[in-house]
Amino acid sequence: MEKRETEKLIIDHTSYTTRLSPRFVSRKPYEPPVPGRIQSFIPGTVTEVLVKPGDTVKEGDDIVILEAMKMKNRLKSHMDGKVVAVNVSPGDRVAKGVILAEIS
Repeated sequence: MEKRETEKLIIDHTSYTTRLSPRFVSRKPYEPPVPGRIQSFIPGTVTEVLVKPGDTVKEGDDIVILEAMKMKNRLKSHMDGKVVAVNVSPGDRVAKGVILAEIS
């Protein structure tokens, strides 16, 4: 059995001493979402693009409809602004994390 060193892990301001798996140690660090980027949160098919570059949007406006597992998900703007780019078209299949549109 492989013996690993213990390390400190802090969760909610509480320190724990534990062995960390290689998968945990090599994980991708968390990056907070960028407000102007509309990203797919699940793999799916773009069924509708409701904006075009140059359109003005308000926080909460629908930007793209993404179908996944027979459900239509309305991806909304997180901020007021102008649509800078639309990177997908209806019928495109996208993976998780793909930038569908950008707002500035």
